[in-house]
Amino acid sequence: MNPGNHRPTAYDPLPTLLDSPNSYPQKLDLVRSCILQIELDEPAYQAASFLDDRILGPGTKGTWLPVERVAATTRRGHEIRPLHFILHTGHVGSTLLSRLLDTTGSVLSLREPLPLRTLAEVSDVLGQPESLLSEPQFELVLDTFVRLWSRGYSTTRCVVLKATSAAARVAPLLLRRNAASRAVYLNLRAEPYLATLLAGPNSPVDLRGHGAERMRRLRTFIGAPLGSLHALTPGELTAMSWLAESLTRREILDQWPDRVLAVDFDAFLGDLPQVMQQIVDHFQLPADPGWLSQLDTNPALARYSKSPDHDYSPALRAQVLDQARHEHRDEIRRGLDWLESLARTESAVARALDDASA
Repeated sequence: MNPGNHRPTAYDPLPTLLDSPNSYPQKLDLVRSCILQIELDEPAYQAASFLDDRILGPGTKGTWLPVERVAATTRRGHEIRPLHFILHTGHVGSTLLSRLLDTTGSVLSLREPLPLRTLAEVSDVLGQPESLLSEPQFELVLDTFVRLWSRGYSTTRCVVLKATSAAARVAPLLLRRNAASRAVYLNLRAEPYLATLLAGPNSPVDLRGHGAERMRRLRTFIGAPLGSLHALTPGELTAMSWLAESLTRREILDQWPDRVLAVDFDAFLGDLPQVMQQIVDHFQLPADPGWLSQLDTNPALARYSKSPDHDYSPALRAQVLDQARHEHRDEIRRGLDWLESLARTESAVARALDDASA
C-alpha cells in the first residue's frame, strides 16, 4: 500500500465515507499529500490495541486518496458524535481505560491513530521554513481528521480517541476545535512510573525513540541545563520522560480545568467503580449501575490490554513493580535524584513532583 506503487483497486471508500467509520483513515502521507483509507469494521476497532500498521494484513482492502478529495467529502456534512480524548504520560493504564469504555456499549474507541502522531510532528515545525504544510494547509488536514474521527455507529454515543503519550502535546489544538470535547489525563507518581518503565523489556526502545522530542519539549518548560540525552542513564532517561509528559499534562490541566479530568492510575485501580463513575460522568455517558458494580470482574482486567492474548491483573502488576524495585533500585534512585536535583532550582519541577496525582 505504498502510494508510490499504487495499483487501482475495487475498493472505493468515498461513496460511504460519511455514513460509517468502516472506512478508516489509517495513514497520512504528507510528502504525497495522500490519506490511506482502509476497510475496518466495528469488531476490528474493538480488537485493535493500536491503530497503526499492525492492523494491516494481506487481506486488508485500502486505497490512497488525495487529501483534498477526502477533505472535500467530509465538508459535505454528516452526523458526527462528540469526540473526547484519553491523554496520558505513558504506561499508565490508558489502554485498559479505553477497553473498559468499550464494554459500555456506547463508545467507539480509537486507540493511538497513526495520523495523530504525524500531525503532532507537523505541529512542532509549523510556521518554520522546514514545515511541509502552511498553517491553512495544516488546519485543513487537522479538520479533516477530526471529522473522520467523529463518525460512529448506531449505538455510538461518543468517540474516545486514545492518543500516544507523546502526541498529547497537540491536545490544545484538538480541544480548541470543539468546546464540547473533553479529556481524561492519566499519570503516575514518579517512583511507580520509573519502576513500571524500567521493568518493561521494550521500554528502552520507546524511551530512546521519543527522547529527542521530549528533551526539546522539556527545555521549553524549564531553564536549567539538562545535559546531553546520550549521557543520561536509563533511570535518568525515564525520569526525563516522566517530567516532560508531566509538565505537558500540568499545562493542559491549567488551561482547561473543567474539560480535562486528572486521574492517577494507582488511584484508578484502587477504587475502580468510583473513578470510572467520574470518568463516564465527565464524558457525559450513561452509567449502568450494573456495569459499574461488576467492573472488578470485567474481563478487560484479566488480560494485558496491549496484547489481550496474555493474562494480566492488578495483582500481577503489583508483583512486577515489586520485582522492578528490587532489580532496578539503583536506576530508580538515579532517576529520582535527577528529578530532585532539578526541583531544588526549578519550581515547575517541584510542582510536578508534588501534584503528579492531583
